[in-house]
Amino acid sequence: MPEPTAASIEPSETGEAPTARKRPKPGERRVQILQTLAAMLEQPGAERITTAALAARLSVSEAALYRHFASKAQMFEGLIDFIEQTVFSLVQQIVGRELPDADQPPEVGARQAVRVVALLLQFGERNPGMVRVMVGDALVFEHERLQQRMNQFFDRIESTLRQCLRLAAAGSATPTVDAQVAASVLTAFAVGRLQRYARSGFKRLPTEHLDASIALIL
Repeated sequence: MPEPTAASIEPSETGEAPTARKRPKPGERRVQILQTLAAMLEQPGAERITTAALAARLSVSEAALYRHFASKAQMFEGLIDFIEQTVFSLVQQIVGRELPDADQPPEVGARQAVRVVALLLQFGERNPGMVRVMVGDALVFEHERLQQRMNQFFDRIESTLRQCLRLAAAGSATPTVDAQVAASVLTAFAVGRLQRYARSGFKRLPTEHLDASIALIL
């Protein structure tokens, strides 16, 4: 997530020498709140974080949090927005605006599918706190719409993989079914790796033996 800019330096009201004061610019405090929430989710037993604990970490009041977010659910929506925007902008770089067509060799689609899975797991590896959101651990006690959004996120990943793999399955008697099955298995594999990463306290890396594992699937 973007790093907040440095605190501004302003003169005191008494006319004394300038002192350092944190005066976040518009939108900057929102980023700080989301960054802190994500960092707290990296800690053991952090599946449920209260607004009181979040406010204490930021050294602000709970009322100050609610000036930027209407609810804790809205804070989690901010994290989900970041996950979606980051991952799918990278997916588009892999597959381009158009997915593989019949003029391309079959291996192009399979290669793109592998890269999509790899980037998803690499994103999780680099953003441990976000993984708790992605696999739903941090959303258990939150509004159900948040889990629905993450379900839709993985549905979209699976749909992208399915379209990539249709070309790879072109030689099969049932290419659509084969692509659907392979995409489903790849998505389940990615989700499983992210869950293992979170439940191991972020010790078992999701990219562990990745190439060999995907080779067994495809």
